[in-house]
Amino acid sequence: MLRYLIILIVVGFGLELWGLITVGSLIGGWNTVLLVILTGLLGAWLAKQQGVQVLRTLQFQLSRGQMPTETIIDGVLILVGGMLLLLPGFVSDVIGLILLIPYTRMILRHLLKQWLWYLISSGRIRFFFRR
Repeated sequence: MLRYLIILIVVGFGLELWGLITVGSLIGGWNTVLLVILTGLLGAWLAKQQGVQVLRTLQFQLSRGQMPTETIIDGVLILVGGMLLLLPGFVSDVIGLILLIPYTRMILRHLLKQWLWYLISSGRIRFFFRR
């Protein structure tokens, strides 16, 4: 598992560096730096807005005695999307924006729930409850 994580990090950084160099050669170095800073600020603002909305929904559902499973998944996706937008690079920015836009996040949440149910039903994930 650690081997796959290391490969993912190396390939991810390589893609980010390639993207920064390509965009820098097209629009210039200072414009690229400005664009990276702008996407970071936009990502922080969008993550805050979406995070507050999810927190309000979570509080509302808990006050009504409902189980907030989809809201918790939304919160995790928003957290990951916000962290990706704070990283310098354009590939992580695109993935982070996909995670922060409510419509695309809804599609990813549905796919993630299906995958988790598959793992649970196949026995790859087990829950142990102790009292």
